[in-house]
Amino acid sequence: MNGVVTGMPREHLAWAGLAAMTVSFGLNFTMGVFFAPTVAEYGISATALAVAAAAGTAITGLVQHGIGSLLDRFGPKLVLIGGLTLISSSYLVLADVTRTWQFVAAYMVLGGLGFASSATLTVTTLLGRAHGSNAGPAMARAAIGINVEQLIAPWLATTLFGPVGVRGTFAILGAIGLAVTAVLAVVLPADQRVATSAGAAQSLADQWKVLVGLGLHAATLYAVVLMLPKHAVEQGWTVTGAGRLVALAALAAGVTSAAMVRLLRQHSPETLLRALYSVRLVALLAAMFVPGPQVLVVVAVLFGIASFPVIPLTMAILSRGLDPARMGRTLAPAWVTHQLAAAAGLGVATVVHALTDSYRGYFALGAMFTIAAALLITPVRHREPVTV
Repeated sequence: MNGVVTGMPREHLAWAGLAAMTVSFGLNFTMGVFFAPTVAEYGISATALAVAAAAGTAITGLVQHGIGSLLDRFGPKLVLIGGLTLISSSYLVLADVTRTWQFVAAYMVLGGLGFASSATLTVTTLLGRAHGSNAGPAMARAAIGINVEQLIAPWLATTLFGPVGVRGTFAILGAIGLAVTAVLAVVLPADQRVATSAGAAQSLADQWKVLVGLGLHAATLYAVVLMLPKHAVEQGWTVTGAGRLVALAALAAGVTSAAMVRLLRQHSPETLLRALYSVRLVALLAAMFVPGPQVLVVVAVLFGIASFPVIPLTMAILSRGLDPARMGRTLAPAWVTHQLAAAAGLGVATVVHALTDSYRGYFALGAMFTIAAALLITPVRHREPVTV
C-alpha cells in the first residue's frame, strides 16, 4: 500500500493502538466496578445506572456512521485523540456531579461519544490503512490494550475506594486517561490520510452472517462484563472481590489476545472464533448451573478468554480487501450493529434481573446467542484486496 502512514513504523502503530484501547475500553468497562459503590455514594438507583449504561452504549452505536465519515475525511489521529479526551474527561466530570441527571448525562454523552470515537472502529481504520489485508496480527496486538486497563483499573479503583472515595477514584482514573492521551497526541504522526480521495463506502452486505454474529457477541459481552460485579455481590462477594473478578477476566482476555497474534499466522480467524465461542458456552453454562459463589472465578476466566479477543478476529474478517480510503464508513455499520446489540443486551439483562432478581436468565440467553454466533461462522472467504 502506498501513502498510507508516514513518520512511524507500522509495528509501532499497533502499540499505539494498544495504548489507545487501554484507555478507551478500560474506562468504558471499568464503570461496572463503580456501579455498587456509586449507588451508595451518589444516591442513584441501580436501575438508573443500568439504563444509563444501555443508553450510552446506544449513543455509541448511533454515531458510528458519523465517526466513519470523520475517519475518512480527517484521518484516525484527530478522531482518536478527541475521543480519548472526551471519555477521560467524563470521569473528571463524574467526580464532581451532585445530581442524578448530571451523572447520567455525563456518563451517556461524554462517555458514549468518547468511546465511539476512540474504540475499535478508529483503531481498526488506523491499522487497516497501514497493514491492509494482513492487519489481523496487528489488530490482535492492539486488542491486548482492551484488557490491560481492565486488568489494572479495577484493582486500582477498588484499592482507592477506601482512602480517596468513589469521587476521588473517578478523578484519578480520568487524569491518567488524559495523560496517556497527551502522549499519543505527541507520538502519533500528524498525517494519517490515504493518498486517494474518499468516495462512496463499500458494502458489508456479503458479510451479513459475520455482522449478525458480531451483534450476538456484543449482546452477551457487554451485559456479562458490566453486570458480573453486581451479580457477584448478590452471590455474597464483597465489592472489592467482585471488582477483581473483572480484572481476572481481563487478564485471561489479554493473554488470549497475545496468543492470537501468533495463532493468526497459522489459523484463519474463522477457526479461532469457533474455538472461542466454545469456551464462552462452557463459561455461561457454569454460571447457570454450578452452585456456589466460588464458581464465578472459573466463569470470569473462561468468559474472559472468549470475550474481547472475538473483536479483532471479527474485524480481521470484515476488513479484508477494503479500500483504505473508505474504510471508516465501510466498517461503521459493523459498529452500529455491535453497539446497538450491546445496548439491547444491557436493557434485556436489566429487565430479566428486575423480573427474576437474578442474571442467570440472561446467562441462558447468552448461551443461545453464543451457539447461534458459532453456527453463523462460514468457511474462509476472501475479497480481492483494493490497492491504492
